[in-house]
This record gives sequence, structure tokens and C-alpha cells, in this order.
Amino acid sequence: MATTTERARPRIASHAFLMLLLVAFLAPVAWALVSAFKPANEIIRNPLSFDPTTFTLDNYIAMFQDVPIGQGFTNTAIVLLFKGAITMFFAPLAAFAFAKYQWAGKNLVFGAVLVTLMLPTIVLIIPLLLEMKELGWVNTYQALILPGAVDAFAIFWMRQVISAVPDELLDAARVDGCGEFAIFWRVIVPVIRPGLAGLAVLTVMNIYNDFVWPVVAANSERMSTLQVVLSTLAQNITGNRIGADYATVTGELLAASSVALVPLLVLFILLQRHFINGILAGSVKG
Repeated sequence: MATTTERARPRIASHAFLMLLLVAFLAPVAWALVSAFKPANEIIRNPLSFDPTTFTLDNYIAMFQDVPIGQGFTNTAIVLLFKGAITMFFAPLAAFAFAKYQWAGKNLVFGAVLVTLMLPTIVLIIPLLLEMKELGWVNTYQALILPGAVDAFAIFWMRQVISAVPDELLDAARVDGCGEFAIFWRVIVPVIRPGLAGLAVLTVMNIYNDFVWPVVAANSERMSTLQVVLSTLAQNITGNRIGADYATVTGELLAASSVALVPLLVLFILLQRHFINGILAGSVKG
């Protein structure tokens, strides 16, 4: 029989490997967060140095003066609020119809929904942009919010989660006199909360990090989301500050990236348990 030491060796090896992966993934993030507080010239001269006595807020102060990052955060928050709400309401509702009802052409329609997952975003940009132009929605919140608000992945994932809900619960609710929407709201939603939590985290991350569509649909500074602002950050710095050198741009770039990173980092740390539970709920075979 294998001894306790022999059984523990594979576990120790796997933990050591995972720790190495953790360090590899977090090292660049930690370096960026720390370097944002260093003097700009020091970042270039000695990138790996760590001297707390030289830490300064100059990069952050200059970045807020040179870059409209506040406007980017505001636009992103508005898009996140409305687009996220649409996704979290209509995607589970559509998934409920696919998971718990039998109707003509259901499999064909669901297959068509899944096919859209195979289409690269770049293929849809020109048709969507032409549609936004015809509607007069270019450089508006409607263009940033409505396209892709109910995506195929959200519907597919919610269908997998809802499929695991016993039909007996729905039948019992119908016997008690509940309507179909009441069944969804009072029976389905409370049961699938872990899946909804996982979908919420993914939805926030996708909307927050979205770049391709916002940079096309809203090309004015007034409507730029956070990721678009970050993409043009170097131009904003050099344009607003005469004689800005490479060190200045690098310092402010790290400061802006750190500010943009913190909200997602905090969100994931606070909701990681719900995210993991949601992933497990979404993996149930329907």
C-alpha cells in the first residue's frame, strides 16, 4: 500500500506548479501597479527597482490632467448598467423558453443562435455600423448598448443551467395557479442564482473590456468608453503636454492602466465564489 508521503507527493507537485503559474500571471500585474507609483524616469532607468521612499502620485495627477479617463469611466458605467441589465433579464428568459418548452422549430432556432457564436466580431461590424447609421445612432448610447446585448453564449449557458431544474417544480407552480412568467420569476430565478451570478461576472468583464465595437460605433471623445480612452492615451498625453517624453508617457500609461484594472480586480475578488459556483452550474449537461 502507498504510504502517506507517497500519496502526498503528486499533490505537492501540483500545488507547486499552480503556484508557479500564479506567480507568472500576477507578476506583470504587480509590476504595473507598483511602477505606477514610481517616478517616470526611474521606471525607464531601472524597471525592476523597488524603493518605497521614492513612491509618488505624480503619474496619477498628470494622467488625470492629460487624459479624459473620467469621461471614459462614466460612459463605461452607463453602458455597463443598461447593457448588463438587458443581458441579465432577456438571456435567462430566452433560455427558459429553449429549456422548458416544446414548440415547432425550437431546435432549428437554437441551432441558429449557436451558429452566431462562430461568427467573428469583425464580420458583423460593417453591417451593424451601417444599421446604426441608418437609425442615426452613431456616437450614441443606443449604439453602444443594444447591439450584442443578448448574446448567444449567455442564452446557451442559461439554457444549460435551467435544463437542470426539475420539471416537477414548474408543474407544482402551475397547479398553484402561477402564470408562465410568474414561474420564471418566482421558481426558476431563485433556483439558478449561482448561474446568474457567474453570468453577471462574465457580462461585466466582457462589457468593461469591450474595445472593437465601441471604437467603431462611438468615435467621438464625448462617447468614448474606458478601453477606447486607454487605446488613445499616448496621443492624449503628447497632445496635451508639450515635450512629453517616453518616460512621461510610460508613467501615465501605467497609472491609467492601474486605475482601469482595480475595479475588475476588486469585483473578481469579492465575487470569485459566486463565479466558480456559476461556472459549475453552467457545466451541467442539459
